[in-house]
Amino acid sequence: MEFITKTAGTLKVALIGAGQVAEKVHVAGYRQDPGLELVAVVDCDAARAQAFAQRNGIARAYTSLEDMLLTERPDAVSVCTPNLFHHQQVIAALQHGCHVFCEKPPAMDPAQALEMWQAAQQADRILAYDFHHRFAEDARILRRKVADGELGEVYVTTARALRRCGVPGWGNFTDITQSGGGPLIDIGIHMLDAAMYVLGFPAVRKVTAQMFQKIGTRKGEGQFGSWDPKKYSVEDSVFAAIEFCDGGLLRVETAFALNIQPQSVMNVEFCGDKAGATLFPAQVYTDEKGQLVTLFSREVADDQRHARSLQAFVAAVRGETVSLADAGQGYRIQQLVAAIYASATSGESVYL
Repeated sequence: MEFITKTAGTLKVALIGAGQVAEKVHVAGYRQDPGLELVAVVDCDAARAQAFAQRNGIARAYTSLEDMLLTERPDAVSVCTPNLFHHQQVIAALQHGCHVFCEKPPAMDPAQALEMWQAAQQADRILAYDFHHRFAEDARILRRKVADGELGEVYVTTARALRRCGVPGWGNFTDITQSGGGPLIDIGIHMLDAAMYVLGFPAVRKVTAQMFQKIGTRKGEGQFGSWDPKKYSVEDSVFAAIEFCDGGLLRVETAFALNIQPQSVMNVEFCGDKAGATLFPAQVYTDEKGQLVTLFSREVADDQRHARSLQAFVAAVRGETVSLADAGQGYRIQQLVAAIYASATSGESVYL
């Protein structure tokens, strides 16, 4: 089967999954581009798919992914389904000639993520993941400053994605068979990716981690609704140390439920021998004779991250050269997530 990449004209886009992220992020983002046409939505629940289509002005709703791909022949699709289904749906779309924009995480494990990367290469199609925090202007700015040596040798980085009591009360986030894990694979993966992006994806030597399940099985209500403690099968929190081959260290701290003072923390701190930096909002600072000196500072963090992530994907589909959270980097992030879980489960360090 031959595929042709469009560089001009209207792009036909379909959505796989009719949930909250599909509507609030993907539909909203695609609607901003007059050169895109939303042609279809697929969901296993026929009523939900039809209601989604009517609500968002989408012509057709399907329950069969194969039927949609054969009938509509979209140029691109967004995969917005639970983690369990990413692997099969992404590969099916790629094999039908679609470029694919997939929600994080890439898959349930590295083997699946590798197959997805290979499928994209074989189909000569773009596969990108919505690791949207790296698309904030803050992340772009700090990436340049790190690459230019303004922080010197960055030897300690701390990525935090913490909630005091923010267990998702909807979807499949607390069911490990559907999600593949808890806060690490849901929110921690975002700050992990942002940190790795700013650092330039250094080679990893060793991963050591611990995880805990102390709160989600005792409580059943928090800031994001309620859940059944008896069915809570994911971790509450994970704490990991990722050692790089160049001697640097990346600490990862993530939790759905942790007794901390702030309601939530989503940020990354970088410590170099010349200067330090904070990601959101982007700030660079150093010390002179015991006094903090600010070298660069944004007043507020960029809140257009989702839009910039989707816009980059569309630009790549149109043949433009842009930076993406591509299939190869998605595979590396999935490897790190798996290594953290493996170390935390075994009590041993994992070498990569």
